[in-house]
Amino acid sequence: MSLEAQIMTDLKSAMKAKDRIALETLRAIKTAILNEKTAAGAGEMTTADEMKLLTKLRKQRVESATIFRAQNRADLAEPEEDQLAIIERYLPEMLSETVIESKVKDIIAAVGATSVADMGKVMGQASVAMAGQADGKVISGIVRKLLA
Repeated sequence: MSLEAQIMTDLKSAMKAKDRIALETLRAIKTAILNEKTAAGAGEMTTADEMKLLTKLRKQRVESATIFRAQNRADLAEPEEDQLAIIERYLPEMLSETVIESKVKDIIAAVGATSVADMGKVMGQASVAMAGQADGKVISGIVRKLLA
């Protein structure tokens, strides 16, 4: 089942259950999918595109919640965190740093990277290989550490 079909099914369930947070979140995901599909030159969405979209939505919620927490605005942070939990249902489980590090080591060996100058090659493949499963900042930090 595609992400869009799954979202529509879950949206109907949330409407029946009168779950306001789930409704808001699922509508936001649905809107993002529609915007992506109707963007100029856009074709069919692949699974990688869907994961990239969900990762972007997750990142937005994390950043918002962090800012609200820093400003002692728990009343605004909690809905963001609730939405984050719903978005994460559709993403694969996040990889641990040790797993990311082992995958990055494999990619470095495959690419033949030897210095920080090769970081772009490694990051390109690592980002694709771990799309939706790891944060880009974490991957970047590990790549930088291993190539230094």
